[in-house]
Amino acid sequence: MQGQNTTIVIADDHPLFRGALRQAVASVMPQARVIEASGLDELNATLGQERDLDLILLDLTMPGVQGFSALLSLRAQHPELPVVIVSATEEPTVIRRAMEFGASGFIPKSIDVDSIGGAISAVLAGDTWTPPDVDLSAAEDKETADLVRRLATLTPQQVRVLTMLSEGLLNKQIAYELNVSEATVKAHVSAILDKLGVDSRTQAVIAASKIGVTQRPSPAGAD
Repeated sequence: MQGQNTTIVIADDHPLFRGALRQAVASVMPQARVIEASGLDELNATLGQERDLDLILLDLTMPGVQGFSALLSLRAQHPELPVVIVSATEEPTVIRRAMEFGASGFIPKSIDVDSIGGAISAVLAGDTWTPPDVDLSAAEDKETADLVRRLATLTPQQVRVLTMLSEGLLNKQIAYELNVSEATVKAHVSAILDKLGVDSRTQAVIAASKIGVTQRPSPAGAD
């Protein structure tokens, strides 16, 4: 039976849209198993419990998600697991950035259920999918392309640390949240600065926020 051994995670905080995605999955894979998560904590719990996932449908704006940080972390931690972004935006820059960060597809929330089902089928077949009417051919400038490449080298824990830096947290606060030592946090920060080619925490956050990985730093996050 179609989709009998397929497990798909729908990670979105809007129940109505989770329902629409579930309907889209059922239209192309009626036997697929669907797991829902309404926030990043629920998604991480699912990833910790489930070993045979086939696809994640990820909302960019659900609780706990900051920019592309969740996508970067998922791609670093589970490189074999396809992730498709579902988003209310249809900006070509955002779609292109998601694909550069390793997404297997980008589904605008404005498209119909049949088109969503077709996109899901394409990705599960090993293809990528983006809206056919959106032009993604514009090239990034060299500096931005280099920054995208550098950010993609961060480990999941380094992505978490960078996200917390963008929230203005101090090393001791990050250490508490991650249940690690301050020395470990300092090592992560040093690695982040080295990978991004910057000299300070603030520069790292500004660089990441420039292309949508984190929010821009608040005054509390300054060095």
